Amino acid sequence: MITIYHNPRCKISRQVLAEVEKHSEDVEIINYQKDKFTPKSLDKLLNLLHIEPFDLVRKNEAIYKSELKDKNFNRHEWIQIMCDNPRLIERPIVVKGYRGVVCRPPEKVFEILK
Repeated sequence: MITIYHNPRCKISRQVLAEVEKHSEDVEIINYQKDKFTPKSLDKLLNLLHIEPFDLVRKNEAIYKSELKDKNFNRHEWIQIMCDNPRLIERPIVVKGYRGVVCRPPEKVFEILK
């Protein structure tokens, strides 16, 4: 099974979903804007991706620029901020087994589809 954390309004996310669906019939699509992460589930995903929360933050989002930029938060605080504001989470994210990748640029999806 392949899981994609997806935003249907995002062009890149739609491109990656199309590639994933070409390679697998067993796809779980999670619209993380509606089905929000819990702190525990986001922490688990970050560990799978081998990245820190800040590495997954969309730094061009208005809320980041106006309220979060240049502030220091610890891991748990960032996770809670991202759960409360899911648009801050970079997308799409594709997970297969114990591997995951943030598909920016979209070609990164092929790292997991091999």
